[in-house]
Amino acid sequence: MEELDLLKKDWKKSTASFEQISEIELYKMIHKKSSSIVKWILIISILEILVWSTIGLVFNSDDYLEKISKSGLNTVFQIMNIAGYGITLVFIYLFYRNYVKISTIASTKQLMKDILRTRKTVQYYVYYNLIMIAYSMVVGFIIAFSFSPEIDSLKEKVSSNTSAMAITICILSLVTLFIFGAFWLFYRLLYGRLLRKLLANYKELKKIDL
Repeated sequence: MEELDLLKKDWKKSTASFEQISEIELYKMIHKKSSSIVKWILIISILEILVWSTIGLVFNSDDYLEKISKSGLNTVFQIMNIAGYGITLVFIYLFYRNYVKISTIASTKQLMKDILRTRKTVQYYVYYNLIMIAYSMVVGFIIAFSFSPEIDSLKEKVSSNTSAMAITICILSLVTLFIFGAFWLFYRLLYGRLLRKLLANYKELKKIDL
C-alpha cells in the first residue's frame, strides 16, 4: 500500500508538471502570434500613409493649387494636411511602441493589458481615418465647386433650378455615403480581422495562469 501511495504521489506531480509545461508553451505561442499581429498592424499603417501620400502627389494639380493660393485657402489646407500627417505619424509611433512592448513581455497579465491597449489604439486610428476621409471629401467638393471650370455650367443650372439643386444634393450625398461606406468596409475587413485575432489571444490568456 505504501508503494502504491508513492506511485500516486509521483503521478500527481508528473501531471502538474505536464500542465505547467503546457501552459508555458501555450503562452509562448500566444505571445508569438500577438507580436506578429501587432507587427502587421505597424507595417500596414506605414504602407497606408505611403499610398495616401503617393495618391496626393499623383492627383495634385498645379492649376488648382494656383487658384487655391489666390483665394487664401491654401494656408488653411496646408495646416490641415500637416496636422493630419502629424497625427498619423503619432499613431504609427504608438503601433511601434505596442509592438516593442508585446515582443518583450514576460508576464501574462501585462501581455493581456498590452493586447487591450493595442486594440484600442487601432480602433481610434480607424475612427480618425474615417473622419479624415469625410473631411477630405467635403474639401474636395468645396474645391471642385469653387475652382473647377467644368462645374460652372452645373452651378448655373443649380442656382436657377430648384429640382436640379435637389438632384445634385442627393447625388453628392449618395456618392459621399458610398465612398465612406466602402472605406469603412475596407478598414473593417483589414484591421477587424487582426483585432479579432488579438481578442481571441486575449481570451486564451485568460484561461491560463502562469
